[in-house]
Amino acid sequence: MKTICINCPLGCSIEVNEMGGRIVVTGNTCARGRDYGVTEFLRPVRTITTLVKREDGAVVSVKTSSPIPKDRISDFQRHIRGLVAPAGVRPGDIIERDALGLASDIVVTGVPDASK
Repeated sequence: MKTICINCPLGCSIEVNEMGGRIVVTGNTCARGRDYGVTEFLRPVRTITTLVKREDGAVVSVKTSSPIPKDRISDFQRHIRGLVAPAGVRPGDIIERDALGLASDIVVTGVPDASK
């Protein structure tokens, strides 16, 4: 499997293969690249950022507190469409803990600027 490591700005082109029961990563320039390659090979994960409606009709930006399995992203997106955040949320507030049992919270990262 060939991919680009996204753990740092270098963006190393890495190749990940299974050889003799071991996962071998080549092309990485650091240990983080190896870890990324192994994770991508075994069970890829992603941090999700999106928007959630607020009770007052505005929207707030949110993200997962930790990456979720890539094969659960569609389930997560369907779930988050039904969420409504309280009107007074602020960056850092958690609007749902352990979303879908994935051990990742939904955290507010930004709110509309009230001065505009």
